[in-house]
Amino acid sequence: MKVVNLKQAILQAWKERWSDYQWAINMKKFFPKGATWDILNLAEALLEQAMIGPSPNPLILSYLKYAISSQMVSYSTVLTAISKFDDFSRDLCIQALLDIMDMFCDRLSCHGKAEECIGLCRALLSALHWLLRCTTASAERLREGLEMGATTGEKQLTRCLQQLKKILSSTKNRALLHVAKLEEVSSWTAIEQSLLKLGETFASLSNSHLQSQAEECGVLIRSIPIMLSMHSEQLHKTGFPTVHAVVLLEGTMNLTGEMQPLVEQLMMVKRMQRIPTPLFVLEIWKACFVGLIESPEGTEELKWTAFTFLKIPQVLVKLKKYPQGDKDFTEDVNCAFEFLLKLTPLLDKADHRCNCDCINMLLQECSKQGLLSEVNKESLMAKRVADRDQSPWLKSAENANIQPNPGLILRAEPTVTNILKTMDADHSKSPEGLLGVLGHMLSGKSLDLLLAAAAATGKLKSFARKFISLNEFTKNISNENSKAASVRALLFDISFLMLCHVAQTYGSEVILSESSTVGEVPFFETWMQTCMPEEGKILNPDHPCFRPDSTNVESLVALLNNTSEMKLVQMKWHEACLSISAAILEILNAWENGVLAFESIQKITDNIKGKVCSLAVCAVAWLVAHVRMLGLDEREKSLQMIRQLVGPLCSENTLQFYSERVVIMSSILEHMCADVLQQTATQIKFPSTGMDTMPYWNLLPPKRPIKEVLTSIFAEVLEKGWVDSRSIHVFDTLLHMGGVYWFCNNLVKELLKETRKEYTLRAVELLYSIFCLDMQQVTLILLGHILPGLLTDSAKWHSLMDPPGTALAKLAVWCALSSYSSHKGQASSRQKKRHREDIEDYISLFPLDDTQPSKLMRLLSSNEDDANVLSSPTDRSMSSSLSASQMHTVNMRDPLNRVLANLFLLISSILGARTAGPHTQFVQWFMEKCVDCLEQGSRGSILQFMPFTTVSCGTEARDGRCGGPVLPLRALSSISHIPLRWMRRELAALLFGVGE
Repeated sequence: MKVVNLKQAILQAWKERWSDYQWAINMKKFFPKGATWDILNLAEALLEQAMIGPSPNPLILSYLKYAISSQMVSYSTVLTAISKFDDFSRDLCIQALLDIMDMFCDRLSCHGKAEECIGLCRALLSALHWLLRCTTASAERLREGLEMGATTGEKQLTRCLQQLKKILSSTKNRALLHVAKLEEVSSWTAIEQSLLKLGETFASLSNSHLQSQAEECGVLIRSIPIMLSMHSEQLHKTGFPTVHAVVLLEGTMNLTGEMQPLVEQLMMVKRMQRIPTPLFVLEIWKACFVGLIESPEGTEELKWTAFTFLKIPQVLVKLKKYPQGDKDFTEDVNCAFEFLLKLTPLLDKADHRCNCDCINMLLQECSKQGLLSEVNKESLMAKRVADRDQSPWLKSAENANIQPNPGLILRAEPTVTNILKTMDADHSKSPEGLLGVLGHMLSGKSLDLLLAAAAATGKLKSFARKFISLNEFTKNISNENSKAASVRALLFDISFLMLCHVAQTYGSEVILSESSTVGEVPFFETWMQTCMPEEGKILNPDHPCFRPDSTNVESLVALLNNTSEMKLVQMKWHEACLSISAAILEILNAWENGVLAFESIQKITDNIKGKVCSLAVCAVAWLVAHVRMLGLDEREKSLQMIRQLVGPLCSENTLQFYSERVVIMSSILEHMCADVLQQTATQIKFPSTGMDTMPYWNLLPPKRPIKEVLTSIFAEVLEKGWVDSRSIHVFDTLLHMGGVYWFCNNLVKELLKETRKEYTLRAVELLYSIFCLDMQQVTLILLGHILPGLLTDSAKWHSLMDPPGTALAKLAVWCALSSYSSHKGQASSRQKKRHREDIEDYISLFPLDDTQPSKLMRLLSSNEDDANVLSSPTDRSMSSSLSASQMHTVNMRDPLNRVLANLFLLISSILGARTAGPHTQFVQWFMEKCVDCLEQGSRGSILQFMPFTTVSCGTEARDGRCGGPVLPLRALSSISHIPLRWMRRELAALLFGVGE
């Protein structure tokens, strides 16, 4: 009865000429409750009434369009209703139906249960079949019309082909059709038959344009059954977040790192992700400009400028030496710059930030390094000039009074070389001349410019060694007058402050001498390692290094307390720096016991910082360690003394370059005190120095669990699709705070939560780059703990299904290959700061000798052979673990080797098990990724750790003789009656050239 009433309501609306919105309101009044409009077949009822005459009823069609737009009816019911119309001779009706289909065919969706989603797929398949029939009918009419000299069907045929192409050009629609094909096999057969009929009909037409359109549609339909096996063409992808993040990570945290490890890491990413060289170079430049734009003002901006304009061109020179295929690398660099010039907003923002034409300077630098031909350089420069002419605000915004940092950095690079030569001279011959050079280095931002240029060109360590030598030179005291004493004090102070500044800005590893160096350890190295506060380093204020010779301490206390100013002649500054901590303790005790008044403390602190700022730095270093050990009510006087020491001395009786030295001292003290001030909730106002504050300090939100911070920051990064500098520092802080296992485990959990293929692939690229913060340790945890836990716990197998399982397999292989190919090299400076995992944690994963098999190996090999064979230590390495790596002279004391061997042993066990599941599929993906990456020329051959059972199965499967996921050698032995031990020995000789 409701269906009858529905038709009556439609007829009443037509008779009374209701508008579309009036019709909708009245329909909801007539049918307030009960069944939905889809169950009542509203779409079909409207179409049936609209198509009664020779032409469609426009009023009733307006009701249908309103119902579609207001979602009264679902897309699936509309498509189903359209596909039931089969009178293709009525051109106007067909035209109206095509218009309705065009309303929503590019945004198909549905809400509700899974059955409704399947219903949409089936409806789209029916609509495709209808379109093919309609197109064929139109083509037949056109052919008949041509024979009669008419072109009646041409317009309708063109319209049908356009609609077909619009539906099929959407990957989403083709995916829905693929699902429908799997559900409705018979309907897909009808589609294929209609496609054949369409091809036959079009073959007799003479219109080549229509034929080519029909052929395009046919190709798209034929691609639907195989779309899951097709790989998207990499050239369609223009963003590569892994390359972007690796470059950002290097520029933000490892400017002093050697170039070769960075080059090898970038090349590995390029191979693993099959990135075309022009897009690869483009992504490097994009990352550089993004880092430059978002870098905080001050030292960080200078570091990024040096990284972009000095280090990256040198990196590209090294990349040029790698085989790049047939194309010349300079042509690829030129192509990358062509792409870069199209990113006008990015370049404009960089120019505005740097106050210059960045591309111009970069092109000149690349041309000097032989990365660009002169012709290409001039062409690119002309294009950028034309672009900048379109943006006059760029030139008007440039401040002529401010020298651009890129120009300063490029000029600073040869200056660094000259300074190093100057420092090589005999200091005793002209200390005043050397002091003049150092004084110029301290002015303005000269020091940070020179240090950034030295860091980017790999000369910072030499730079630091020169200043350590200068600092050691000041120990030599001869018969000196007051002027010579002043010069010596200044040389000591400036070299000490510069070295502190370098250690805080670029890491203490830059300062330390090589471990192989023999002889006395320089004073500054000793002080820095034992007395200087650093992030993550807790100092003991009662350590012997803070308790020097009591005679020196007493004389220093007397000197500070009894004289109006610090004496300079015959002063041993290195001894004073070592004694100041004990002297400060004596002074503090005297102050707390009322022996000294506050005025005396002020005089003492003025003496400490009045001539040589280094003494103040050493004093505050001990006070910071001391405050950590005090109770809440005991800290006041220590903190008050720090306040007195950080401010500059308001006096004219100071040594040369005092204001410049105070600027550096304040920066050093602010870094030193940051941790303890945060822990004690104390505020100390440091003098305004004109230098940047600590830009990436205290990034974690207060009173929020670190796991929440990790998940939220990863979600933000995943949504954006790339990692920024701030996020890198947050991840680094979380890694340091939570530990490698916590960090890696929680991020892998986030990866396994993703169910969308696009997001899992993006997550893998981002996670790989995040793991580069400490790739070696993360790989050990991932392969040695997390993957075995997932593979051996059946309750977790469901999380290894596609797409997250495929993504995790890819991530594991990428990490394994990266670590294995680089673990023999030196760890980067950012990784050395972190506590190393104890190597003993990995001893149990793989036996160091054949008399102590690990538990895992005993479990996996217990059924491999009889007990007599296992009891023989000499045969166990061949018959028990069956690890091919033991056939090579691989150092099994190395934790990574041990973890890889055990992982492949576990994989072999899973493949040989009688039960299969998602974990078996994961193992297949893992092996596929291993082979896939090795085919691209990766250096790390991790497949050498594969046990023979796995290798033999792979060989037999390749020859068509493997009957299942695994056919172990034991099975072949029982079938052929050939001794198992003999077969293993022969297989080893066959595969690896190893004899008995």
